[in-house]
Amino acid sequence: MAEAKSLEEVRSRYERWAEKVEGALSKRPERKEAFVNASGIPIKRVYSILDTQDADYLEEIGFPGEYPFTRGVQPTMYRGRFWTMRQYAGFATAEESNKRYKFLLSQGQTGLSVAFDLPTQIGYDSDDEMAVGEVGKVGVAIDSLKDMEILFDGIPLDKVSTSMTINAPAAILLAMYIVVAENQGVPSEQLRGTIQNDILKEYSSRGTFIFPPKPSMRIITDIFSYCSEKVPQWNTISISGYHIREAGSTAVQEIAFTLANGIAYVKAAVDAGLEVDTFAPRLSFFFNAHSDFLEEVAKYRAARRLWAEIMKERFQAKNPRSMMIRFHTQTAGCTLTAQQPKNNIVRVAFQALSAVLGGTQSLHTNSMDEAYCLPSEEAVRIALRTQQVIAHETGVTDTVDPLAGSYYLEALTSEIYRRADEYIRKIDEMGGAAEAIEKGFVQREIQDSAYQYQREIESGERVVVGVNRFEMEEEEPMDLLRVDPAVRVSQIEKLKGVREHRDEGAVKSALADLERAATGDDNIMPHILTAVRAYATLGEICGVLRGVFGEYQQINTLG
Repeated sequence: MAEAKSLEEVRSRYERWAEKVEGALSKRPERKEAFVNASGIPIKRVYSILDTQDADYLEEIGFPGEYPFTRGVQPTMYRGRFWTMRQYAGFATAEESNKRYKFLLSQGQTGLSVAFDLPTQIGYDSDDEMAVGEVGKVGVAIDSLKDMEILFDGIPLDKVSTSMTINAPAAILLAMYIVVAENQGVPSEQLRGTIQNDILKEYSSRGTFIFPPKPSMRIITDIFSYCSEKVPQWNTISISGYHIREAGSTAVQEIAFTLANGIAYVKAAVDAGLEVDTFAPRLSFFFNAHSDFLEEVAKYRAARRLWAEIMKERFQAKNPRSMMIRFHTQTAGCTLTAQQPKNNIVRVAFQALSAVLGGTQSLHTNSMDEAYCLPSEEAVRIALRTQQVIAHETGVTDTVDPLAGSYYLEALTSEIYRRADEYIRKIDEMGGAAEAIEKGFVQREIQDSAYQYQREIESGERVVVGVNRFEMEEEEPMDLLRVDPAVRVSQIEKLKGVREHRDEGAVKSALADLERAATGDDNIMPHILTAVRAYATLGEICGVLRGVFGEYQQINTLG
């Protein structure tokens, strides 16, 4: 803290400066009456030491790699190694997606990130009537272990880290990955990667849920328990703010609702008898990189401090790794525009830079053409090159947390922290994240923010270049990458082959054992693994669990 005499001198000089500026505004007015960011935080004309004078440096900011981790989870950050460059990809069949993964790895990508199609995400096989029109469209179709074997053919799973964006059936996809690794001769202890496995945000923001909250939380804690012993390097959950932001939340709401969900998962695991320090070091998070550059940097720093305090004070974690918020970031899909799509390259570059300056551990950069279609190889290459340019050419990785000490950034970090903490306290009063979702509170908050944001765009108050200002006539895009509807036909043929050649007795026995385990209180992961090894399909396994747990029905939050 600065000495009182110095602060008084600064305050006196600031007041004289402010009076002078106010007097000049009649001749040179500012651009608008009020400067407020998307989180509703007023932005002052200038920031100074007066805005950070009350900060306790060691308790609120500190040093990288030390509690409260505001400045980063590693002491040297990118001076040691860069973040994992992990492009999200997957479409059509396992064969086609395998080719795309090999292309990305050949271009310098350092980790894989799997996108699954909608039927896979909600637990239906490709031949189910619920899958009509959706097979392979927004990701790769995975019906059985056979598809997973093809997906990772020729890709050594002891050499790559794999992230899988899967939630309700996460246990099944993880089991398939473990078995593929076994068949490669790679023990599960060597596997590195992440399953998203975050069901709470599905209820509030995204919609690919299957089971009700209580059994869903039971499945998640079963995964925590199994992996802590058998797959110790695996991140057992990626608690996602990304989809909360894509649904229309503000930056403050993104970290508040995400960390509230994190609290619910930790509490569920502790209540199930797990010691917090046995599973908390493998928790990971997933955030959005939106367009308000400095707000995004401040958001990541505030999230680290808030989570560290939650784990230390609320859950009495002792291991510093349990207090670290390690996160993957993806640039904001909702900011991509079909108008003047090459502008998206610039948007993504700034968003990616904010994630790096905010201390992300891995990063996906969106492709310029995603507002139209699945990304082309050229667009994916440019997106990956964006990360490589930031890493190797900009110099921002040469020192840790280079924006720290900015009066504005530190003040904004503290304000985001304070507002997010208020949200978490409000959710606590409701009984926790699951209860707040059941009551529709989280959904309504997101809907209100989304409405406000869209209204600002439509009124012109918020400028989107090429959309509501600087428009131009454009030709319709050509040669878009589309998924052939015949993909479903080929998937159904593959499924027939799997069912014809597997041991039906082994499948029925494995599914019956799974049903007994789900009905009781045994950990279901070993039983899912047995079913997967017998080539039971995703739909068959989910069908058993649907029969035991039932299906969740979404509530109406608009009434």
